[in-house]
Amino acid sequence: MNATFELQHTSAPISRRRRGGWSWGPVEGAKLRVLSLGAGVQSTTLALLAAHGEVGPMPDITVFADVGAEPAAVYEQVKWLGSDNVLPFPVSTISAGSLQADVEGAAAGVSGMWSRPPFFVKSAKNRLGQVNRQCTQDYKIDPIRKEYRRLLGYRPRQRIPDRQVEQWIGISTDEVVRAGASFENWTVNRYPLLELGMSRHDCEAWLIKHGYPVPIKSACTFCPYRTDREWRWMRDNDPQSWAIAVEIDRLIRDAHRHGKIRGELFVHRSGLPLDQVDLSTAEERGQGMLMVCEAGCGL
Repeated sequence: MNATFELQHTSAPISRRRRGGWSWGPVEGAKLRVLSLGAGVQSTTLALLAAHGEVGPMPDITVFADVGAEPAAVYEQVKWLGSDNVLPFPVSTISAGSLQADVEGAAAGVSGMWSRPPFFVKSAKNRLGQVNRQCTQDYKIDPIRKEYRRLLGYRPRQRIPDRQVEQWIGISTDEVVRAGASFENWTVNRYPLLELGMSRHDCEAWLIKHGYPVPIKSACTFCPYRTDREWRWMRDNDPQSWAIAVEIDRLIRDAHRHGKIRGELFVHRSGLPLDQVDLSTAEERGQGMLMVCEAGCGL
Protein backbone atom coordinates (compact mmCIF):
# COMPACT_ATOMS: atom_id res chain seq x y z
CA MET A 1 0.00 0.00 0.00
CA ASN A 2 2.98 2.29 -0.53
CA ALA A 3 3.02 2.53 -4.32
CA THR A 4 3.40 5.94 -5.95
CA PHE A 5 1.73 6.85 -9.24
CA GLU A 6 2.00 9.72 -11.69
CA LEU A 7 -1.16 10.59 -13.59
CA GLN A 8 -0.67 11.58 -17.21
CA HIS A 9 -2.90 12.68 -20.05
CA THR A 10 -3.41 10.01 -22.67
CA SER A 11 -1.78 10.62 -26.04
CA ALA A 12 -4.54 8.78 -27.88
CA PRO A 13 -7.13 10.96 -29.64
CA ILE A 14 -10.30 11.54 -27.63
CA SER A 15 -13.58 13.18 -28.52
CA ARG A 16 -13.49 15.65 -25.64
CA ARG A 17 -10.49 17.54 -24.34
CA ARG A 18 -9.66 17.33 -20.66
CA ARG A 19 -9.68 21.00 -19.72
CA GLY A 20 -9.62 20.58 -15.96
CA GLY A 21 -6.99 19.12 -13.70
CA TRP A 22 -6.28 16.49 -11.09
CA SER A 23 -4.94 16.94 -7.60
CA TRP A 24 -2.77 14.90 -5.29
CA GLY A 25 -4.40 15.94 -2.06
CA PRO A 26 -7.06 18.55 -1.24
CA VAL A 27 -7.84 21.30 -3.75
CA GLU A 28 -7.15 24.71 -2.24
CA GLY A 29 -10.09 27.10 -2.58
CA ALA A 30 -12.63 24.52 -3.76
CA LYS A 31 -16.20 25.51 -2.88
CA LEU A 32 -17.63 21.99 -3.15
CA ARG A 33 -16.10 18.64 -2.27
CA VAL A 34 -18.03 15.71 -3.82
CA LEU A 35 -17.50 11.96 -3.77
CA SER A 36 -18.65 10.33 -7.01
CA LEU A 37 -20.36 7.13 -5.89
CA GLY A 38 -20.69 3.99 -7.97
CA ALA A 39 -21.54 1.86 -4.89
CA GLY A 40 -18.99 -0.81 -5.79
CA VAL A 41 -15.98 -1.86 -3.72
CA GLN A 42 -13.74 1.14 -4.33
CA SER A 43 -16.17 4.05 -3.98
CA THR A 44 -17.85 2.39 -0.98
CA THR A 45 -14.48 1.99 0.72
CA LEU A 46 -13.59 5.59 -0.10
CA ALA A 47 -16.83 6.87 1.46
CA LEU A 48 -16.28 4.82 4.61
CA LEU A 49 -12.62 5.85 4.81
CA ALA A 50 -13.83 9.45 4.92
CA ALA A 51 -16.41 8.56 7.56
CA HIS A 52 -13.62 7.03 9.69
CA GLY A 53 -11.46 10.12 9.24
CA GLU A 54 -8.74 8.21 7.37
CA VAL A 55 -8.92 10.56 4.38
CA GLY A 56 -10.09 14.14 4.22
CA PRO A 57 -11.18 16.84 4.43
CA MET A 58 -14.70 15.41 4.73
CA PRO A 59 -16.77 15.47 1.49
CA ASP A 60 -19.79 17.77 1.48
CA ILE A 61 -21.88 15.17 -0.31
CA THR A 62 -21.67 11.96 -2.30
CA VAL A 63 -23.56 11.71 -5.60
CA PHE A 64 -24.83 8.48 -7.16
CA ALA A 65 -25.91 8.68 -10.82
CA ASP A 66 -28.63 6.06 -11.26
CA VAL A 67 -28.66 4.72 -14.83
CA GLY A 68 -31.70 2.56 -14.14
CA ALA A 69 -29.93 -0.66 -15.11
CA GLU A 70 -27.90 -1.79 -12.09
CA PRO A 71 -28.35 -5.07 -10.20
CA ALA A 72 -30.68 -4.86 -7.20
CA ALA A 73 -27.73 -5.30 -4.83
CA VAL A 74 -26.21 -2.01 -6.01
CA TYR A 75 -29.38 -0.10 -5.14
CA GLU A 76 -29.45 -1.81 -1.75
CA GLN A 77 -25.86 -0.67 -1.20
CA VAL A 78 -26.75 2.94 -2.04
CA LYS A 79 -29.75 2.75 0.30
CA TRP A 80 -27.56 1.41 3.11
CA LEU A 81 -24.87 4.07 2.65
CA GLY A 82 -27.57 6.75 2.78
CA SER A 83 -29.19 5.36 5.91
CA ASP A 84 -28.70 6.80 9.38
CA ASN A 85 -25.36 6.43 11.19
CA VAL A 86 -23.37 5.13 8.19
CA LEU A 87 -21.96 8.27 6.58
CA PRO A 88 -21.69 11.72 8.20
CA PHE A 89 -22.51 13.39 4.86
CA PRO A 90 -25.58 13.00 2.63
CA VAL A 91 -25.98 10.61 -0.31
CA SER A 92 -27.77 12.19 -3.27
CA THR A 93 -29.22 10.07 -6.09
CA ILE A 94 -29.71 11.67 -9.50
CA SER A 95 -30.92 10.21 -12.78
CA ALA A 96 -31.21 11.04 -16.48
CA GLY A 97 -33.65 8.18 -17.02
CA SER A 98 -33.47 4.43 -17.42
CA LEU A 99 -30.83 3.09 -19.79
CA GLN A 100 -32.48 -0.31 -19.71
CA ALA A 101 -35.85 1.13 -20.76
CA ASP A 102 -34.20 3.18 -23.49
CA VAL A 103 -32.34 0.16 -24.88
CA GLU A 104 -35.56 -1.84 -24.86
CA GLY A 105 -37.31 0.99 -26.67
CA ALA A 106 -34.56 1.25 -29.26
CA ALA A 107 -34.64 -2.51 -29.85
CA ALA A 108 -38.39 -2.28 -30.47
CA GLY A 109 -37.99 0.66 -32.83
CA VAL A 110 -39.80 3.02 -30.44
CA SER A 111 -36.74 5.22 -29.91
CA GLY A 112 -33.26 5.57 -31.34
CA MET A 113 -30.31 4.03 -29.50
CA TRP A 114 -28.50 7.33 -29.08
CA SER A 115 -27.23 6.54 -25.61
CA ARG A 116 -25.81 3.27 -26.81
CA PRO A 117 -23.88 0.81 -24.66
CA PRO A 118 -20.75 -0.64 -26.28
CA PHE A 119 -22.45 -3.77 -27.59
CA PHE A 120 -20.53 -6.10 -29.86
CA VAL A 121 -21.65 -6.09 -33.49
CA LYS A 122 -21.24 -8.95 -35.96
CA SER A 123 -21.26 -8.11 -39.65
CA ALA A 124 -22.72 -10.23 -42.44
CA LYS A 125 -19.16 -11.55 -43.01
CA ASN A 126 -18.93 -12.60 -39.34
CA ARG A 127 -16.49 -9.83 -38.50
CA LEU A 128 -16.84 -8.76 -34.88
CA GLY A 129 -16.55 -5.13 -33.81
CA GLN A 130 -17.90 -2.94 -31.04
CA VAL A 131 -20.28 0.00 -30.96
CA ASN A 132 -18.86 3.30 -29.73
CA ARG A 133 -19.92 3.85 -26.13
CA GLN A 134 -22.19 6.80 -25.35
CA CYS A 135 -24.09 5.57 -22.27
CA THR A 136 -21.53 6.75 -19.68
CA GLN A 137 -21.60 10.28 -21.04
CA ASP A 138 -25.40 10.50 -21.16
CA TYR A 139 -26.33 8.67 -17.97
CA LYS A 140 -23.36 9.38 -15.70
CA ILE A 141 -21.13 12.30 -16.67
CA ASP A 142 -23.72 14.80 -17.93
CA PRO A 143 -26.19 14.33 -15.03
CA ILE A 144 -23.36 14.63 -12.49
CA ARG A 145 -22.12 17.83 -14.16
CA LYS A 146 -25.62 19.31 -14.01
CA GLU A 147 -25.94 18.39 -10.35
CA TYR A 148 -22.63 20.06 -9.51
CA ARG A 149 -23.85 23.22 -11.23
CA ARG A 150 -27.03 23.11 -9.18
CA LEU A 151 -25.14 22.57 -5.92
CA LEU A 152 -22.84 25.49 -6.73
CA GLY A 153 -25.82 27.69 -7.62
CA TYR A 154 -24.96 28.28 -11.30
CA ARG A 155 -27.42 28.23 -14.17
CA PRO A 156 -26.90 26.20 -17.38
CA ARG A 157 -24.14 27.72 -19.56
CA GLN A 158 -23.28 30.24 -16.85
CA ARG A 159 -19.51 30.46 -16.50
CA ILE A 160 -18.10 28.83 -13.39
CA PRO A 161 -14.68 29.95 -12.09
CA ASP A 162 -11.85 27.45 -12.24
CA ARG A 163 -11.26 24.78 -9.57
CA GLN A 164 -14.57 25.15 -7.75
CA VAL A 165 -15.28 21.42 -7.34
CA GLU A 166 -13.00 18.79 -5.83
CA GLN A 167 -14.32 15.49 -7.18
CA TRP A 168 -13.31 12.31 -5.40
CA ILE A 169 -13.18 9.23 -7.64
CA GLY A 170 -12.65 5.71 -6.28
CA ILE A 171 -9.97 4.42 -8.63
CA SER A 172 -7.52 2.00 -7.01
CA THR A 173 -3.91 1.20 -7.89
CA ASP A 174 -4.84 -1.75 -10.13
CA GLU A 175 -6.94 0.63 -12.27
CA VAL A 176 -4.56 3.59 -12.36
CA VAL A 177 -4.76 3.76 -16.17
CA ARG A 178 -8.35 5.01 -15.77
CA ALA A 179 -7.26 8.05 -13.74
CA GLY A 180 -6.91 11.43 -15.39
CA ALA A 181 -7.80 15.10 -15.35
CA SER A 182 -11.35 16.44 -15.36
CA PHE A 183 -13.11 17.46 -18.57
CA GLU A 184 -14.30 20.71 -16.95
CA ASN A 185 -11.92 23.48 -15.91
CA TRP A 186 -14.08 24.15 -12.84
CA THR A 187 -13.77 20.55 -11.61
CA VAL A 188 -10.58 18.95 -10.28
CA ASN A 189 -10.37 15.18 -10.00
CA ARG A 190 -8.84 13.67 -6.89
CA TYR A 191 -8.02 9.99 -6.34
CA PRO A 192 -7.64 9.37 -2.57
CA LEU A 193 -7.23 5.59 -2.98
CA LEU A 194 -4.16 6.21 -5.14
CA GLU A 195 -2.87 8.65 -2.53
CA LEU A 196 -3.19 5.85 0.03
CA GLY A 197 -1.68 3.27 -2.35
CA MET A 198 -4.76 1.03 -2.04
CA SER A 199 -5.64 -1.70 -4.51
CA ARG A 200 -9.06 -3.31 -4.89
CA HIS A 201 -7.82 -6.15 -2.69
CA ASP A 202 -6.74 -3.62 -0.05
CA CYS A 203 -10.22 -2.09 -0.18
CA GLU A 204 -11.86 -5.46 0.34
CA ALA A 205 -9.49 -6.23 3.23
CA TRP A 206 -10.27 -2.85 4.84
CA LEU A 207 -14.02 -3.44 4.59
CA ILE A 208 -13.72 -6.90 6.14
CA LYS A 209 -11.43 -5.63 8.91
CA HIS A 210 -14.00 -3.01 9.89
CA GLY A 211 -16.94 -5.39 9.74
CA TYR A 212 -18.50 -4.10 6.52
CA PRO A 213 -19.90 -6.34 3.76
CA VAL A 214 -17.98 -6.38 0.46
CA PRO A 215 -20.33 -5.07 -2.26
CA ILE A 216 -20.62 -6.53 -5.75
CA LYS A 217 -19.17 -4.75 -8.74
CA SER A 218 -21.19 -1.73 -9.84
CA ALA A 219 -22.13 -2.07 -13.52
CA CYS A 220 -25.22 -2.38 -15.67
CA THR A 221 -26.63 -5.90 -15.78
CA PHE A 222 -26.00 -6.04 -19.53
CA CYS A 223 -22.65 -4.22 -19.63
CA PRO A 224 -20.52 -5.78 -22.42
CA TYR A 225 -17.31 -5.06 -20.49
CA ARG A 226 -17.97 -7.94 -18.09
CA THR A 227 -15.47 -10.79 -18.09
CA ASP A 228 -16.53 -14.43 -18.36
CA ARG A 229 -15.81 -14.76 -14.66
CA GLU A 230 -18.22 -11.91 -13.91
CA TRP A 231 -20.89 -13.30 -16.24
CA ARG A 232 -20.52 -16.67 -14.57
CA TRP A 233 -20.86 -15.13 -11.10
CA MET A 234 -24.02 -13.34 -12.19
CA ARG A 235 -25.50 -16.49 -13.69
CA ASP A 236 -24.79 -18.53 -10.55
CA ASN A 237 -25.46 -15.92 -7.86
CA ASP A 238 -27.83 -13.28 -9.26
CA PRO A 239 -30.43 -15.04 -11.43
CA GLN A 240 -32.61 -11.92 -11.62
CA SER A 241 -29.84 -9.85 -13.21
CA TRP A 242 -28.84 -12.80 -15.42
CA ALA A 243 -32.40 -13.08 -16.76
CA ILE A 244 -32.41 -9.34 -17.56
CA ALA A 245 -29.05 -9.57 -19.34
CA VAL A 246 -30.16 -12.58 -21.40
CA GLU A 247 -33.39 -10.82 -22.39
CA ILE A 248 -31.60 -7.57 -23.36
CA ASP A 249 -29.14 -9.63 -25.40
CA ARG A 250 -32.06 -11.23 -27.24
CA LEU A 251 -33.87 -7.94 -27.82
CA ILE A 252 -30.90 -6.09 -29.32
CA ARG A 253 -29.99 -8.79 -31.84
CA ASP A 254 -31.74 -7.12 -34.77
CA ALA A 255 -31.82 -3.57 -33.42
CA HIS A 256 -29.85 -2.48 -36.50
CA ARG A 257 -33.10 -2.62 -38.44
CA HIS A 258 -34.22 0.50 -36.60
CA GLY A 259 -30.94 2.45 -36.77
CA LYS A 260 -27.64 2.95 -38.56
CA ILE A 261 -25.77 -0.01 -37.05
CA ARG A 262 -24.98 -2.65 -39.67
CA GLY A 263 -24.96 -6.12 -38.19
CA GLU A 264 -26.29 -8.16 -35.30
CA LEU A 265 -25.73 -6.90 -31.77
CA PHE A 266 -24.54 -9.04 -28.86
CA VAL A 267 -23.82 -8.47 -25.19
CA HIS A 268 -20.98 -11.01 -25.09
CA ARG A 269 -17.66 -10.53 -26.88
CA SER A 270 -17.91 -13.96 -28.50
CA GLY A 271 -20.72 -12.83 -30.79
CA LEU A 272 -22.95 -15.60 -29.42
CA PRO A 273 -26.24 -15.35 -27.53
CA LEU A 274 -25.39 -14.87 -23.88
CA ASP A 275 -27.24 -17.98 -22.68
CA GLN A 276 -25.30 -20.09 -25.21
CA VAL A 277 -21.80 -18.93 -24.24
CA ASP A 278 -19.55 -21.50 -22.55
CA LEU A 279 -18.71 -19.76 -19.27
CA SER A 280 -17.05 -22.77 -17.67
CA THR A 281 -13.60 -22.37 -16.20
CA ALA A 282 -10.44 -23.92 -17.63
CA GLU A 283 -10.46 -26.39 -14.71
CA GLU A 284 -14.05 -27.39 -15.50
CA ARG A 285 -13.01 -28.01 -19.14
CA GLY A 286 -10.10 -30.17 -17.96
CA GLN A 287 -7.46 -27.62 -19.00
CA GLY A 288 -6.53 -26.09 -15.67
CA MET A 289 -3.62 -28.37 -14.81
CA LEU A 290 -1.92 -28.72 -18.20
CA MET A 291 0.91 -26.45 -17.06
CA VAL A 292 2.16 -27.49 -13.63
CA CYS A 293 5.56 -26.87 -12.15
CA GLU A 294 7.94 -29.73 -11.46
CA ALA A 295 7.78 -29.00 -7.74
CA GLY A 296 4.32 -30.56 -7.68
CA CYS A 297 2.31 -27.37 -7.34
CA GLY A 298 -1.43 -28.01 -7.45
CA LEU A 299 -1.17 -31.61 -6.18
